Parts: sequence; C-alpha cells; structure tokens
Amino acid sequence: MDSILSQSIVLPLLLLLVSSYASAHIPRLGVQRRASQNKPEQASTSGRLATFYYKQPLDHFNYLPQSYDTFDQRYIIDFKHWQGVNPNAPIVVFFGAEGDIDNDISLVDFPIRFASRYKAMLVYLEHRFYGKSVPFGSIKKAMKNASVRGHLNSAQALADHAEVLLHIKKMFASQTSPIIVIGGSYGGMLASWFRLKYPHIALGALASSAPILYFDNITPQDGYYSIVSKSFKETSQTCYETIRRSWAEIDRIAKNKPEGLMILSKRFKTCEKLNGSHELKNHLDKVLTSAAQYNNPHEKPVRGICAAIDEAARKNSDVIEQVVAGVVAFMGERDCYDVFESGHPDNPIDPFTWQEYSEIVMPIGVSGKDKDSMFPTAPFDFNKFKKDCKALYGVSPNPHWITTFYGGQDLKLILHRFGSNIIFSNGLKDPYSSGGVLHNISESIVAIPTAEGSHCLDLQEGMEDDPEWLISQRKAEMDIIDAWISKYYADLLQSNQTLGAH
Repeated sequence: MDSILSQSIVLPLLLLLVSSYASAHIPRLGVQRRASQNKPEQASTSGRLATFYYKQPLDHFNYLPQSYDTFDQRYIIDFKHWQGVNPNAPIVVFFGAEGDIDNDISLVDFPIRFASRYKAMLVYLEHRFYGKSVPFGSIKKAMKNASVRGHLNSAQALADHAEVLLHIKKMFASQTSPIIVIGGSYGGMLASWFRLKYPHIALGALASSAPILYFDNITPQDGYYSIVSKSFKETSQTCYETIRRSWAEIDRIAKNKPEGLMILSKRFKTCEKLNGSHELKNHLDKVLTSAAQYNNPHEKPVRGICAAIDEAARKNSDVIEQVVAGVVAFMGERDCYDVFESGHPDNPIDPFTWQEYSEIVMPIGVSGKDKDSMFPTAPFDFNKFKKDCKALYGVSPNPHWITTFYGGQDLKLILHRFGSNIIFSNGLKDPYSSGGVLHNISESIVAIPTAEGSHCLDLQEGMEDDPEWLISQRKAEMDIIDAWISKYYADLLQSNQTLGAH
C-alpha cells in the first residue's frame, strides 16, 4: 500500500529548538512538504521556460567595498501564454522562498492559471542563498563566512526582486504592464511585504498561508501546536489520547539504560541507534506537525495516521506499537527510518536556520497553558534560543526586527490607512493560520480563510475532486485580482488622457 508520503510531494524541513523535551521547534515553512530523499517530479516544461541570471549586488543598502560584490540571481520566465510586448498584459511573479525555485515550479499552479487568463508573462524569482542563487557558488562557503551570510535576510531579498523586476520590464515588457506578486508561506510573507515596501513596482499581492503575525508575541506561542492537537482530537479522540500518552511511555522505556534506547531504536526501526529519547520525540513531532500542516482534503494525512493508530489499538497493541503504526502509515514501509531525514537540528550551513536565528524569530512552543495539547510542555525560551544562536553564529537574534521593519502590531489600525491590494489566504487546518491575517483590514486588504484548508493549498494544482469551497476560494482570489487590474487600466487611461490634454 502506498504511504501518505509517497502520495504527497515532499516532507517539510523543520528546525528543532532544544527545550524540556528538545522538540519545541519552529516548523519549516514551505509551499509543500520537502524530503531530502523524495524530490518532486519536475513538471513537463519543455520549450516553455527560459532561465536567466541577473547580477545582484551582495548588499543593496551599503557602499562599503564588499557591497559591490555580485552574485547571479536566477529567475525563470514562462513565455507560454505571453503574446509579446503589450501594455495590457500583466506580469505575474511567483516569489521563491527557502528552497530551489525548480521545486516551486513543479508545485504551484495558481500563477499558471493567472498567466493563461491574462496572456501574461509568468516569472519565477529565486531567493538569494537558495537553489542556484548562491553568492560565491557554494552555500557551505557562503554560510561559513560571517560577513557574507549577514546579507541573507528578507530586506535584501526584496531589494533583489525589485531590481530584477524593473530589469524584466525594461528588457521584455511594457513599462505600464502591471505586476502581481504571489507567494506561499515564507514566500507569502515576502509577497505581502513587497507590496507594502514597493507599491510602485507591484500592483498587488496574493499571500497564501503567510504567518506575518507570528512575531514579537503578537500570536500566543501555543497557537501552532494547539491547531495540531485540535486536528487530531477532532479526527479521533482515541488516537489523540494515544499520542498524548506516548511521550511519557517513551521516556519510561528510555530511562532503562542502555537497553531502553536500544528497545526504542528497534521498535521504531531507526536507521541509527538513538542517543536519547529526545531524538525520537523530535522525529515524532515532525511527523505529527507535518501531517496537520499539510492536512489537505485529498490525502487527509491526519486521518491516515489516526486510522493506523486506532487499528493497532483494536489489535490490543501497546501504546508504542500504535504510534509506530501511525508513523508507518505516514512515511510508508521502509527498512529503517532516519530520525534526521528532514535535516539535522541546528545545522549552521542551512540558510533558513540562519534566517530563523537572526530575523525570522517565531516564538512557537508548548507553554503548558493549553490543557488540550497532546504534546508535552516545551515552551519557547528566548534566552535558550539566544544562547544557541550565539553558539552557532556568534551573534544574537533580533526578535523585534520583523515588526519594526514591516509592521505587525496593531495591523488593522495601521494598514487600513495606507495599505492596499493584498489578499491573505489561509486554511484554518494549517497550524500556521494561527499567525495569519484572518479578517479583512480594508476593502482591498482582504482575508480569505477556509475552514477545511491546509498550508498553501490554494496555490496548488486543481484536481477533479476538489471540494466546492476550494474552487470558490481560488475563484474569489482571481476575481479580486481582476478588480485590481481593471481599476489600474482605468487609472492608466485617465492618466494618459490627462497627459494628452496638456
């Protein structure tokens, strides 16, 4: 039987924050699940895509000698639907995030539908330090150099995008072609921030599953894990209770040293001998949070895990065997299971580890205040986080910079005064929706939440058995963008007529 993972595209990368059970982690963002050993099939794009490189300065905001160093930022243009230079043809831009842009091209479909509708040029922008857009050609070399990795941040990435989009308009399109930017997860945050910082370049933004409010304690730290627990509890009370009991049982077995860890390694079929129960619990945490974050209506991974756990319970299996069954249902039958498959915790060479430890500081944890949580208490400890950051990189994180630079506090009060043309879409099954914009801010900064939606589901390819609410969500997003573009063309016509009169 195919596993849930094999039916999915990829398993998420997750950054672990060691705590009371070494598992209060910041789940890696991303449009879909990513796995080091399960890369998605590349979409059939023969003759459709053209790859370009733009010489970006390492530093857009300084004039020290090193700031003039450059690197090649990759961008890919889909010309399939574009009908040549035309002031009425929009440019739709997908913002890559913490990964290779090739993967995003395979995963997202909404930008393609948009390009088809408007005969638009479709551009995919790769984020600096990811994919092939790496300074000095080696991510290892770049990340080990403190003066280089300091240039990996969201503001520099947005400035990259601003430069290359103006270049694209000059080289390929009309200066009056409106630009719509789209992104999911961290890329969705970038899209919304780009519209706020560069309104002269982007007419509007679609930000899917963008937790822009999970900073600076705007959102309670328990928000993410509370939704995970709720998803499992609503799916199966018995499954939820089994998972809730399993943590203590793992610790009980592990205390019998050294036999306990050997027993757990054998029962969970780990590829390497466990060095501590925290390694196993971190692994289980990843499985459970990933299933909840990407709990889409087609695969229903939470239901798959719980069905396996409950079936094992009916066979009078013990708690450990029940949980093992859930892991196998999600990951598929394997000879062994690598507890670090999604990446080793606190890997200093991983660029998003640096971003999380510097500016993307999301205080996600299990404080113990949520009495319905199926996870053991593991609060976000900033002092511990700061210590780990200094140990890894020799610097301290800046937990307030995101809200200082982009805003977030009193968002509705502030943004309705000057912001416009942003769609925030969120599936409420997605744990990250707890940090998303779920209510309209103004007539043109709108929220589209869906009760059964999951992380970035609206951006993915439509399927024949898509539920009606998902079809309606995508239509609503397109209708809103239609209105933006229509108004832009009306304003452009009026502007041209005024200029002509003079």
